[in-house]
Amino acid sequence: MLLQNKDKPIPIDLSGDRSYRLVFSPIRDLPNQMREAGLRPGKCLVITDTNVAGHYRNVVVASLQEDGWDPFVLALPPGEETKSPKHLQAIYDAALNWNIDRKTPVLALGGGVIGDLAGYAASTLLRGLPFVQVPTSLIAQVDSSIGGKTGINHSEGKNLIGSFYQPKLVLIDTKLLYTLPRREWTSGLAEAIKHALIADETFFAWLEAEMIAILARDPRVVQDLVYRAAAIKAQVVSNDEFEQKSRALLNFGHTFGHALEKALGYGVLTHGEAVAVGMKAAIFMSRRFNRKLDQSRALALVHAIPTPEIPSMLGVVDVRRAMSSDKKKVLERLNFVLLKRIGDAYVTDDVTLSDVDNAIAFSLGRP
Repeated sequence: MLLQNKDKPIPIDLSGDRSYRLVFSPIRDLPNQMREAGLRPGKCLVITDTNVAGHYRNVVVASLQEDGWDPFVLALPPGEETKSPKHLQAIYDAALNWNIDRKTPVLALGGGVIGDLAGYAASTLLRGLPFVQVPTSLIAQVDSSIGGKTGINHSEGKNLIGSFYQPKLVLIDTKLLYTLPRREWTSGLAEAIKHALIADETFFAWLEAEMIAILARDPRVVQDLVYRAAAIKAQVVSNDEFEQKSRALLNFGHTFGHALEKALGYGVLTHGEAVAVGMKAAIFMSRRFNRKLDQSRALALVHAIPTPEIPSMLGVVDVRRAMSSDKKKVLERLNFVLLKRIGDAYVTDDVTLSDVDNAIAFSLGRP
């Protein structure tokens, strides 16, 4: 772990010119960090949502203008439904009507939805514009802003249209997390817990010890939480940019979680809540194949994330059917990320229909 250097940037080491840094710095330092990343003042397209804009639009615009930038802010509706062709087109229209050029950066100011959407727009506008992430949610600071996955949803499933497109910079200001609604904070913890479960038992033990303070957003632990979780994601991405091997481990809980989101309809659960339920299924399935896994310990930490009650009319078969369009399929077989033990995960497609159904039933609390 890098705790002793928790103010030090975390590098994402990739081939070619795609390497970049996760910089832990106040949001007012954004223009300086953009210069450090090789970007020079000119037009800048800022994509955000109306909730985030209410908190941070003014400070971002003022900071950029003071450094000579000409920012144009497009504030979209909040929520998962914004990751759609309709709002992607709105970004295209605003950018092209404003006469951008190939040096115009796209800045994503928001959570995972804005980051994914703005990143995909940046990857396709004029065949690729510079992209900057300023994540404002916990789930974005520890996970979705890191690694270059961008995209939008389709009626057939989540994130089925997208690209790998790395940002030039990720600026993380943990003070932005204190304006999050409690539900967004707690659901964001799912990705941090996931990182610990798949890669770092020491971090998992720290989360166990500090969970009360973490849930309360105690400043004593927030920066450590974000830094440690982000460092795990950064290392995985550096080792496997395009998800050909070890990066697939980051999908722990997501095969079940994405299916649950689709079966319920997007927006009923937050992404983090769906992942939390999905991790319960994955832990249950893991224990089926790995009897030494401490299932009760793993589940206890996941249960710290509050999740709404799943409607009783949603059945096991509904969730299983929703898995059919999951992008993690290879040669028509679904891949599942399972745990050998806490801190050690692997990928397999050697599961039966009964294994899947039993795991779903467990996660939904169905007898």
